[in-house]
Amino acid sequence: MIVWLNGTHGAGKTTTSALVQQLIPDSRVFDAETLMDITPGLPGTDNFQHWPPWRPLVVETARHVLDYTGGTLVMPMTVLVEQYWREISAGLAQHSIPVRHFVLHADQETLRGRIEGDTDMGPSAFRLKYLAPYAEAARTWLHDEAEVIDTTHLTPTLAAQRIAEAVTS
Repeated sequence: MIVWLNGTHGAGKTTTSALVQQLIPDSRVFDAETLMDITPGLPGTDNFQHWPPWRPLVVETARHVLDYTGGTLVMPMTVLVEQYWREISAGLAQHSIPVRHFVLHADQETLRGRIEGDTDMGPSAFRLKYLAPYAEAARTWLHDEAEVIDTTHLTPTLAAQRIAEAVTS
């Protein structure tokens, strides 16, 4: 099974995924962003998700890891383009891999404050530019495709507990 944690920057995906992994037996965190850690980068885009190889690599890598290890993959990964989500989820379905899709949501003011106040990564114009696309995706398709966990006033520990309970019940 895959537990996919979606949402934009500042929603708490990375922190929550590590906590979810601790709560679900036989699980591992797989950050699909690492698949495009290629130097120099592939040409022609400002976002690796636009590279055609990325989406099938996510599917194939997850499939091979699950075939090898079994268990659950917890995947913290923002996907805001509906077509990309459809490609990934359809590819996983073709391999009979169940996906529990969660969106970690927070209001725009909270997200902005988290990004601007991030003491690990520092303020990031790159991360801030995804607030509007996230709001549009949430309004038009994303929240309909997932179980939404509002993290505006929720600690990562409580968010992780809610997700783990939903997955294991």
